[in-house]
Amino acid sequence: MRALGVDFGSRRIGVAVSSGTVASPYDMVERSGDVALDHRRLLALAAEAEVDVIVVGMPFSLDGSMGPAAQGIESELAELRCSTSIPIETYDERLTTVTAARLLQEAGVKGKARRQLIDKMAAAVLLQAWLDGRPSTSSESGL
Repeated sequence: MRALGVDFGSRRIGVAVSSGTVASPYDMVERSGDVALDHRRLLALAAEAEVDVIVVGMPFSLDGSMGPAAQGIESELAELRCSTSIPIETYDERLTTVTAARLLQEAGVKGKARRQLIDKMAAAVLLQAWLDGRPSTSSESGL
């Protein structure tokens, strides 16, 4: 199953892709101030990657509640769902940016290069977690 992982941020949207069991950073969409335009760009990436599902990170509060950030994403998801027939799932993204930052730091990526990678790396972290949580099927694992 091909999947697109999406990490919505206020300035950028991180995007990752998977063709089965491994998620990889893919792209980043700069927020334009026009949500519909941002969604068209995101859906163009989904079409380019020929995905079967879009997985959107849900920024729950640390206590698991839906704070203002998660409520904002819920609202944006309603609009996105109206723009595509691709199934959209949500996944708890708590601490994905922290994990992505740590991975980039461990890899020696610094400064501007880290800022350019962090959003799509966070999307890859959340997509990988979603993939790891799914039951494997013999057709996806190649058996």
